[in-house]
Amino acid sequence: MKINILHAGYCTAPEHIAIHGGRWRKIHFPAMFALIRHPRFGAMLFDTGYSHRFFDETKKIPARFYRWVTPVTLREEELAVNQLSTFNLKPSDISHIFISHFHADHITALGDFPRARFVYMPHAFSTLRNQTPLEDVRHAFLRGLIPADFDSRSQTVNMSAPIFLSEEYAPFKTGYDLLGDESIIGVELPGHAHGQMGLFVRDESGKLFFLVADAAWLKQSIVENRPPHPITNLLFPEPETYRGTLSDLHTHHLTHPKTIIVPSHCEETIRALL
Repeated sequence: MKINILHAGYCTAPEHIAIHGGRWRKIHFPAMFALIRHPRFGAMLFDTGYSHRFFDETKKIPARFYRWVTPVTLREEELAVNQLSTFNLKPSDISHIFISHFHADHITALGDFPRARFVYMPHAFSTLRNQTPLEDVRHAFLRGLIPADFDSRSQTVNMSAPIFLSEEYAPFKTGYDLLGDESIIGVELPGHAHGQMGLFVRDESGKLFFLVADAAWLKQSIVENRPPHPITNLLFPEPETYRGTLSDLHTHHLTHPKTIIVPSHCEETIRALL
């Protein structure tokens, strides 16, 4: 497989929120998405980054608060649909989109890919279906980003059929074979959001990538096992579980240093892989 780490736009927030003890200055948090080209299933995405729909869906209160708290910058050439042309691909060529979780910065371009199957852990979305508008904002979810035919194109992960993982993936012991050929392994990374999913994917050169979404915002957090500021406990549905997931990522980093761990919003990591 071929794997390209890309990003579509960024938001800004203080570094000390993302990592406890960080600097007080604002930093960029790029909205990463990955292009995965599989010899059988073709072109697929992990998340989508931002699109212009983010601005459309945050024009009114209460969603407007989301835009105020995390100001977004997005250039036309950064849109996922526009970056595909670099790889001689069209939006209709995308066969699957693996959704890590349903925070807006990960799903705003779902509607741009008319033929894609949406792959996600079922409880990642079921917990959001009946929320109030205020609850949506608290969970960084913009309901208008969900395509009208979302349910008919959904291919939820079968949580009753986990596979046991080898030592290469430790301390993660179980995962989910998302395509049936063990080329893409989904693992649950709970704490930041219900049903958050990361991917283990190996490229054609044998490099193992671990796309960890928002299980950590910065690679430094994983390297040092340093969680975000305690104020984020108000945002996470399971703060204690989040810290356990971060500890597991730290252990994996120490014991498998060749794995390329990619948090979705770490500018340093993403720039190094562009």
